[in-house]
Amino acid sequence: MAGLAPEGSQFDAKQYDTKMNELLSTDGQELITTYDEVHDTFDDMGLQENLLRGIYAYGFEKPSAIQQRGIVPFCKGLDVIQQAQSGTGKTATFCSGILQQLDYGLVQCQALVLAPTRELAQQIEKVMRALGDYLGVKVHACVGGTSVREDQRILQTGVHTVVGTPGRVFDMLRRQSLRSDSIKMFVLDEADEMLSRGFKDQIYDIFQLLPPKIQVGVFSATMPPEALEITRKFMNKPVRILVKRDELTLEGIKQFYVNVDKEEWKLETLCDLYETLAITQSVIFVNTRRKVDWLTDKMRGRDHTVSATHGDMDQNTRDIIMREFRSGSSRVLITTDLLARGIDVQQVSLVINYDLPTQPENYLHRIGRSGRFGRKGVAINFVTVDDARMLSDIQKFYNVTVEELPSNVADLL
Repeated sequence: MAGLAPEGSQFDAKQYDTKMNELLSTDGQELITTYDEVHDTFDDMGLQENLLRGIYAYGFEKPSAIQQRGIVPFCKGLDVIQQAQSGTGKTATFCSGILQQLDYGLVQCQALVLAPTRELAQQIEKVMRALGDYLGVKVHACVGGTSVREDQRILQTGVHTVVGTPGRVFDMLRRQSLRSDSIKMFVLDEADEMLSRGFKDQIYDIFQLLPPKIQVGVFSATMPPEALEITRKFMNKPVRILVKRDELTLEGIKQFYVNVDKEEWKLETLCDLYETLAITQSVIFVNTRRKVDWLTDKMRGRDHTVSATHGDMDQNTRDIIMREFRSGSSRVLITTDLLARGIDVQQVSLVINYDLPTQPENYLHRIGRSGRFGRKGVAINFVTVDDARMLSDIQKFYNVTVEELPSNVADLL
């Protein structure tokens, strides 16, 4: 949250909201209007029959808070800023908005979606394909680490939508393998993450290559000043759809802490929990790549089966590991925040924060993975003496109470 919370200070939600409001109105002019219309069912959103079929076939029954508010304004062609936590159905919101507006007779790229990681781009591509199954949508994920020539070949044959990471997408636009003349919708997913990763210049460069009259959607869990700057520069009378933090308590996810006085005691605690971990699928978060390797070695040294993934691994290895984990042949995954947003494994019902995240926002991206919208889950936080402050910040930030872990944890899963 660079720029809002001073280094080392306690996160102050009120201060954050005041600052946001200042940024949202310039010279007394409201920069962004709030959109409050709510649709309780997918049926009353005026969507095409074949899109509804895709939505229901995918397993959605009732729209989540962001979907109730966010699908319709996007379908109307409005520029939107949609702010809601991970795991609440943002992806399906913009995918539905795009699928509703495509001209399927024109096999040219009409919508471009940018995401911060390859995993997330591929995840969005899957959702878009599934929801658009009965519409015959052609989607392609343009991400680094894959063959440029293959990308060019697929784009040449024609697709309706491209989902990708900034580097590869910019490259394809620059080579004119991806033609922008027909692009009428542009979505930035996880905008906060993209900007904090230093993609800002690339995003601006991509904007320059797109047609001037284009619908823009910015989707994000938090709204740092840089994201608002984008809205000022590139959006036209955007509406803001905010699913507030307090409405977004991490409902359905039971959260506990375990007091481990010293860092050294965490490993024993984790090994004690291992049997419980392995009945379900669990993700263990640590704060550094080195620690992923260290913990993986320690667990394997004690004959516990675990998988591990982090940003230093090449894409191919990460794909194989994620495939094993998704299929259930590996049940415990150790990883860092970098990949928190790309892990959408339906069966994950337990998340362990071996290290507490360094930012309150990341707590949500991690445990939002367990019990994704509408499914229950459990999160267990290992708390040393030094972590007490962060745990109290997290509880204030999300307005939740994290209780001490009871002994019957297996019964909760």
